[in-house]
Amino acid sequence: MVQPEIRFRFGRNWQKFERQLTERQVAAARESMQELLKTTDLTGKRFLDAGSGSGLFSLCAFQLGASVTSFDYDTDSVACTQHLKERENANDDRWRVLEGSVLDAEFLKQLGIFDVVYSWGVLHHTGQMWNAFERLIPSIAEHGTLAIAIYNDQGLASRIWSVTKSLYHRLPRILRLPYLLMIFLWGFLCRFTTTALAVLVRLITLKNPIIPISRWRNEERPRGMHRWYDHVDWVGGWPFEVARPGEIFRFAYDRGFDLIRLETTPGSGCNEYVFRRRNQRSIER
Repeated sequence: MVQPEIRFRFGRNWQKFERQLTERQVAAARESMQELLKTTDLTGKRFLDAGSGSGLFSLCAFQLGASVTSFDYDTDSVACTQHLKERENANDDRWRVLEGSVLDAEFLKQLGIFDVVYSWGVLHHTGQMWNAFERLIPSIAEHGTLAIAIYNDQGLASRIWSVTKSLYHRLPRILRLPYLLMIFLWGFLCRFTTTALAVLVRLITLKNPIIPISRWRNEERPRGMHRWYDHVDWVGGWPFEVARPGEIFRFAYDRGFDLIRLETTPGSGCNEYVFRRRNQRSIER
């Protein structure tokens, strides 16, 4: 008997996230997009959100003036995006929401060409990351922008996380919440320990010991995310693939893209890449 494909239901998690979404979180997400793309205005730009998830960044692109096309493989994620579109009272001329796969070349071809293709934290969850990357390329206009985020390959640490994620899906449903809580508390204890050590060092060196505590207390989730739902997304996120920055750079460069921005993470999160497509004549040379 063929085993069913294991995939995390991202959309179910995003639906819970969306119920508590605040304007402050939307503003934080919008600022993160502006920082990544180095622009505050997308007026007149054709924007493709490939793997829209909660729809939060489709919303941000729409608010910045773009004509947005959002799609996701997960039906619940499509519903989330559609709900945000309706909440914004967006018309179909400037924001369309579709169900489809980044691995479906024919579907992507029908969508057209875009000035900005945005796929943050998506390709590594398709089960065919490099194939998904390849399929996106024809959607990007000449001199267009590709913004993606891919899990950082940490070697052994990434292998451990792969086992951790796989185990989550093997557990009975009744044990998944305790498993999530255990990992969440472990992360909390690690952060508490490093903060306590920082306080101790500052006390010994006669510096203000409150600063490390203040930094931790004032810390907010980047990109408007929610700490718990982001944690669920991280632990449950499967399929799971990783890549080193050099691998992503070479893959994109060989296909006619120049790297214009790279934000790396020291940990197990995502490296962010912004590429610009070269014109066809320079590629042919």
